Amino acid sequence: MKQYDYYIGLDWSQAKMALAISQKGSDESRIVELDSDVRRLKYLLKSLKGTKILTLEESTASQWLWVELHDYADEIIVCDPYHNFLLSSGPKNDRIDASKLLELLRGGLLKPVFHSSADFMQYRSLLGTYTDLVKTGVAWKNRLGAQQRARAGENAGSEEEVFCGAVAEYIIEYYEIFKKSFEDRFREIVKKSKVMSSLTRIPGIGIIGAFKIGAIVVDAGRFKTKGHFLSYCGLIKHKKMSGGRSYGSRSPRKSSLPAAAPTVYCIVGAAALPRCNRTLKSVFKTAAFSCAYGRGENSMKDYFNSLISKGKPVHAARHMVARKIAELALAIMKSGKQYNSTEVRKYVGGREVDLAG
Repeated sequence: MKQYDYYIGLDWSQAKMALAISQKGSDESRIVELDSDVRRLKYLLKSLKGTKILTLEESTASQWLWVELHDYADEIIVCDPYHNFLLSSGPKNDRIDASKLLELLRGGLLKPVFHSSADFMQYRSLLGTYTDLVKTGVAWKNRLGAQQRARAGENAGSEEEVFCGAVAEYIIEYYEIFKKSFEDRFREIVKKSKVMSSLTRIPGIGIIGAFKIGAIVVDAGRFKTKGHFLSYCGLIKHKKMSGGRSYGSRSPRKSSLPAAAPTVYCIVGAAALPRCNRTLKSVFKTAAFSCAYGRGENSMKDYFNSLISKGKPVHAARHMVARKIAELALAIMKSGKQYNSTEVRKYVGGREVDLAG
């Protein structure tokens, strides 16, 4: 771990902030507790002469704090609270939490959560709102459908049933309007982005899928290998080994929050699983299903049929297509190349080639 002149643990809340500060070569730390004020925090950080590393926990304010403070510290680690089990032991207050964060930082035991000032990072708020809107709209459609099925398709009888049906129809009507507005906005953003436009060339990936991939991944360079990316997408399982013996495998821990997409490798220990993103998993699984069973011919459908012809079970073939689409998306985001269907068909023919050309 790189050495710094100052190590700082920050516990931030809406009302109070606590900072635990220690210097290089010293086991002593001092704790400062103040009213939450980002300007005062910047002044305090600026007053510390030398290199500084700061850590704080992932929260609703962490992206804002990362952007505000990244010019005032040499490195900022926004850490995954799930792995900070030390914080849940013993007494708890702001001062204690800040000192524990400092202790974990000095020991190199924090699991970082990805944050960036890139434009794609700003799209996560848009994606989160759209996701919540769709969940709400689908729930109301299901509710209205259930009410109609309960009456065997007959018109509402009581005054209460009529009222409930009217409310559901009103909400669904406006849900469709807002949903279309979001999709129009996604279309404009994807059209202006070279990377997102390239993603739409992959079979099964449409406008919304490309926007989701870009907004969640942001920087493809943060994934060291395609294995890390597939793990983050929940498309591979992790082996359980102990004493040289295999105990099967298990899926990565799931997260549906695009606004807090962490790095995909675990620093804390073998017992803690990396987190996977359900949104990306859904994008690639849906794309694979669309390619396999959709109308028309495409290179991914050729790949799916070739797997079936070799005796692969249907569910396994679909999963392999989903993984291949994810690999293509990563390759396009890393290289900036366009999707090359000809090269994919050569790959299906048995020759290992560059799938993005």
